[in-house]
Amino acid sequence: MDAVELAVFSSRVSAVCEEMGAVLRRTAFSPNIRDRLDFSCAVFDADGALVAQAAHIPVHLGSMAYAMSEVVRRFDWAPGDVVAFNDPFLGGTHLPDVTLVAPLFHEQRLVGFTASRAHHADVGASSPGSMPLSRTLEEEGVIIPPTRIHHAGSAVSEELAGITGATRNPRRSEADLAAQLSSVRSGVRRLGELVERLGLARYTEAIAAINTYAARLVGETLRQVPDGYYTFRDLLDDDGQGCTDLPIQVSIRVSGEQVCVDFAGTAEQTAGNVNCPLPVTAAAVYYVFRCLMPAQTPACAGAFSPILIQAPSGCLLNARRPAAVAAGNVETSTRVVDAVCGALAEAIPDRIPAASHGSMNNVALGGTAAGEAWDYYETIAGGAGASARGPGRSAIHTHMTNTLNTPVEALEMAYPLRIRRYAIRRGSGGSGHHPGGDGVVREYEALAPASGTLITERRRHAPWGRSGGSPGSSGVNALDGTSLPGKTALDLAPGDRFTLESAGGGGWGSEAGTKGAAQGG
Repeated sequence: MDAVELAVFSSRVSAVCEEMGAVLRRTAFSPNIRDRLDFSCAVFDADGALVAQAAHIPVHLGSMAYAMSEVVRRFDWAPGDVVAFNDPFLGGTHLPDVTLVAPLFHEQRLVGFTASRAHHADVGASSPGSMPLSRTLEEEGVIIPPTRIHHAGSAVSEELAGITGATRNPRRSEADLAAQLSSVRSGVRRLGELVERLGLARYTEAIAAINTYAARLVGETLRQVPDGYYTFRDLLDDDGQGCTDLPIQVSIRVSGEQVCVDFAGTAEQTAGNVNCPLPVTAAAVYYVFRCLMPAQTPACAGAFSPILIQAPSGCLLNARRPAAVAAGNVETSTRVVDAVCGALAEAIPDRIPAASHGSMNNVALGGTAAGEAWDYYETIAGGAGASARGPGRSAIHTHMTNTLNTPVEALEMAYPLRIRRYAIRRGSGGSGHHPGGDGVVREYEALAPASGTLITERRRHAPWGRSGGSPGSSGVNALDGTSLPGKTALDLAPGDRFTLESAGGGGWGSEAGTKGAAQGG
């Protein structure tokens, strides 16, 4: 294929993913999907290798790219099938992220798959919002191994009932699953039109071509990183169960057009829920290297083929069942990004920023209002790290999340909550030649009894600065003015107010303009 044909094909197949996302957003019931955009969509080939993805959420997409081939090999697929799963040890990330996969057939031949992954605020966990301070996977909600929920076009009612019946509000769960079903089916339809137009042989040739092109761009990117061995160590604050200062150790060996990322020396899996299945760790690594690639690099399997990832079995980043993992997907993945960036800063110092706020700042609440159960989940923005190119941005979701804060109007219409304050946390970014971005302040008031959890990081270990820049300010959580731990259960009475102040990003360069080495957390 010539360059124009290749670019057009890449854009067309990516547009399928974008349209899937638009369908999901416009048909979803929950504000978490509809307003916060906590979902991702992708296209895979017949073997489960990534073909294209929309610019949605890195932790969703990278983990699907790593694990989908194992999922699709489990089934003898038929037209009209839809498979659902959320098991973190069988292709998922954490239980709230439910994935639907549908096959595409052309002239009775399996051509590929469309997939939609969305965060459900209610998956039947032991606490509202389905982000409990758990010790085992079973405490985190309903576990869905790869399961057919539609077979040859017909719903498998008992399987669907088993999923939705485990939630606190089955009607809402059914509505969001129906939206995901519409998403993957629209993807199958649009992808089928593309295959019909090109012909199967040309479609298959185009997939091979974009993988070859992506691999070539990745090779050129890695050649810009000096060969060598680079290391870094960062820390998680705690696991919510009394274990503190959990190290994440990374060693990166770059050799020509190949890179090996090894997490030997990382803490063993822990009692709390900050453990990661390996696909989540892979997603964080892929994300960092994807950021180094040219913008036109296709988001396909070829883009990740030169990257080897190793993590000892049973460690924090390659946990074994039945480890609790709810926060590993959101918090630990973010710290993996920090560690990999810290190591690469030794090799390409002018391309790596200071640490960003380093937490998705998870707020999960729920209760019963007007006789109906409600579950609210949100991640809160913070400050981005500064770089050689300029200051960090303020009040922004960074790295492994690409969602939005729930609009105040949507939140207050859907839940018995009121936002009393929502502002930039001025002065929280680290100082430097280029200052870090500021975090945010978000203050909630309960209008009805509610309970839930707060899962946050960078409360004990501030986001590090680079090249002489200062660290960003650590985050702060408080209930009616009393300080709260980074990971804690919440019980709110009407009128209670809790405040989350997210961390600022690290600064870059001394204010006098001198340069230094990366500073660890």
